[in-house]
Amino acid sequence: MLKESLLIKVKNFLFTKLFKINDSAQKIALGVGLGVFAGLLPGTGPAAALFLAFIFRANRAAALLGGLLTNTWLSVVTFILAIKVGSVILKMNWQVVQQRAQGLFKDFGWAKLFKLSCLEVFLPVAVGYLIIGLVLGVLSYYLTRWIIRKNFQSNIYLNRKE
Repeated sequence: MLKESLLIKVKNFLFTKLFKINDSAQKIALGVGLGVFAGLLPGTGPAAALFLAFIFRANRAAALLGGLLTNTWLSVVTFILAIKVGSVILKMNWQVVQQRAQGLFKDFGWAKLFKLSCLEVFLPVAVGYLIIGLVLGVLSYYLTRWIIRKNFQSNIYLNRKE
């Protein structure tokens, strides 16, 4: 009985904070865009999304939601794309970078990690993720802002006046 009551309270709290956001379309969209950007970058996720939302004065609930929606699963899906994008920007052969990355993950060990040069694997992957994250973050910002303005704008401002 106590567990059910607590679960209902948590569910209601999350629904109120994440889905009934009482803020401007600009701040909500910025929060989602920052969340998508931070969630895509491996090792950052929702904590970085909240930090960026605080720095840029965006909606923190929207940033958390954007970060949770893209955290980990999208990073895995875009790994090869990140290698290709980062390698092209740094003028490296993406197949060589991919082979080295696969070799690193296949027989992972700390000694092997330190033998590989940071420039050989991690730099192209990081640059690729930054570019992809920036593009997807900007797209998420504009898409979210458009959706809010198209469908919910009058409700948001009516709720703020109450």
